[in-house]
Amino acid sequence: MERVNVMMEDPQAMETMMGFDKYLEKVSVPRITIDLILIRASQLNGCGFCIDMHTKEARKNGETDQRMLGLSGWKHSTFYTDEERAALQITEELTTLPHQKVSDDAYKELTNYFNHKQIGEIIMAIVAINSWNRFVIAQGIKAPSNI
Repeated sequence: MERVNVMMEDPQAMETMMGFDKYLEKVSVPRITIDLILIRASQLNGCGFCIDMHTKEARKNGETDQRMLGLSGWKHSTFYTDEERAALQITEELTTLPHQKVSDDAYKELTNYFNHKQIGEIIMAIVAINSWNRFVIAQGIKAPSNI
């Protein structure tokens, strides 16, 4: 079945979505942490297009293949800093709503490493990527083939 191309049918919708990206370019949270959030949420949502795009961006930003490939098992890995682990935990909890709630423990862990503004930035990064994942998946957009 052919899906509606929202970007073509409603350019203002695309402009609204791009506002998320403009916001994320200006945050004070380290870019590598944002990259990990974007990749992990995209993995959880099964958005191949976004996984492809954000792993390429993360690599350009200095992220290693080992850490990107290890994201699905981050809880059982020593590849990530305590700050990144706190951000990844809240990413998983917010992304998998309503199946679980955002725990007080996860939120408190964020406060150990990030100020209030940065916590807001992390939450917005998670909201943004979850919106993008759904926007892309709803339109049936696939990762480009390199084969």
